[in-house]
Amino acid sequence: MLKFYHALVAFLSQAARQEVARTLQYYRQEALTYRELCPKHYRLSPRQRQRILKYGLPLGPRIKDVITIVSPRTFARWASGETKSVGKSARTGRPRTAAETVQLILRLARETGWGYTRILGELKKLGIRKLARSTVINVLRAGGFDPGPKRGEGTWSEFIERHAATLWQCDFFSKKVWTPTGLVPYFLLVLLHVGSRRVFVSSPTANPDSAWVTQQARNFLLHAENSQPPTILMRDHDAKFSGSFDAVFASESIQVMPVGPRAPNMNAFVERWIQSVQQECLDHFVILGERHLHHLVTEYIRYYHAHRPHQGLGNELLTPTPEPPPDKTITGGEIVCESRLGGLLKHYHRHAA
Repeated sequence: MLKFYHALVAFLSQAARQEVARTLQYYRQEALTYRELCPKHYRLSPRQRQRILKYGLPLGPRIKDVITIVSPRTFARWASGETKSVGKSARTGRPRTAAETVQLILRLARETGWGYTRILGELKKLGIRKLARSTVINVLRAGGFDPGPKRGEGTWSEFIERHAATLWQCDFFSKKVWTPTGLVPYFLLVLLHVGSRRVFVSSPTANPDSAWVTQQARNFLLHAENSQPPTILMRDHDAKFSGSFDAVFASESIQVMPVGPRAPNMNAFVERWIQSVQQECLDHFVILGERHLHHLVTEYIRYYHAHRPHQGLGNELLTPTPEPPPDKTITGGEIVCESRLGGLLKHYHRHAA
């Protein structure tokens, strides 16, 4: 009879174990299904890691058959470091570069154009010795600088910016004028100061020969004595620029620099002014004679110098007022429109109180 009871208990136990196994198998498959629907990577908090370790470690190797939230390899890594503070990993690698050092590296690159090797030497001279070349390179790249040094004479834009205070550009432009003999092209010589954008324009002529061009050079030098005397004058390869034209400037120790052939962008400032006077003024008129052309250009120059804001100079005037007006609302005084050339050129100002 006792053997019968033992066999019955063994049978019931085996059945219970199978039922528990089938239940656990179902739960495992359900967990795997949830895992497939969720993101591939989790960021568990330290408390959640502790909970997984607390109930997973007693299972020993069997954890590989039931764990789904992370891989068994990740669980083993957590378990190997459970004596440490879980979730607080020690900082490894090089310490961060001090913010002051980063700013100094960027300042040296911005002000000098040096490469990383030269900057590294300058830092050592200043007592900052614990920096690797790779650190300086990474800082320069993050700041938008090429780690290599600048070679040669620099870019054309840098040349213009460096000499803008005493650099002038000149060029000819022409306009067809109605005369008793029909349409005749008249020529004017424009010289523009790059730094201030102020211009000097010659009187028009239908015969720009060597004598006329040379006389305009002398007239310009007399004008420049009271403004910004040049040290460099840029011009293109127009045949109207004679040897005597260059000689006038050479006698005053002014360097005449011809730009590259077919390279109008190298003379861009004066080219842009010629486009402005054509589009904003001359293209709107049928010009009758030399005096009419001279009048139109003279009126435009007065407007250009005194009343036209310039986008290239922060929308300021070329002739600033002694005291800039304070900020005002639209109701701060009557706004008056004044015009030139029959209303073509307009400008606005507040009526004097």
